[in-house]
Amino acid sequence: MNHYDPLFDQEKLEAENRLSIFRGLAIAVAVICAVIVGVIFMTARTAKAEEIINVERLANAIDKAENSRSHPYGIMAHYKTTTPRQACINTINHALRDWNGKGDFISFLGDRYAPLNVANDPAGLNRNWKSNVRKFYAREMER
Repeated sequence: MNHYDPLFDQEKLEAENRLSIFRGLAIAVAVICAVIVGVIFMTARTAKAEEIINVERLANAIDKAENSRSHPYGIMAHYKTTTPRQACINTINHALRDWNGKGDFISFLGDRYAPLNVANDPAGLNRNWKSNVRKFYAREMER
């Protein structure tokens, strides 16, 4: 003979609730761990890239290669709160975060900073950007 036991149902419900809470906590811990690992990876990758590239000296080299009074550092936009130098450094740092560490960083940066066949470079001077920046960067690193 089966009889209904409300106490058994209550215990079963409480056990299911505890299991559901445990699953939620396990998922939260996994997500937090994944975020921490991602932050550590990105920090290590950026730190490694910054060990390879001296951002300040690369900005100096870019300024020399651009050689422009109207657009210092080759920065086309005029910002209200950011200097052209800081905009250049921000661009370098962003590229360092995106760079996978393979190949030449100046080539990687040049593809973004001075792309070929663009409307704002009708004379095709961007084709010289990478070699000029490399030359001035080498000089900067000798100092």
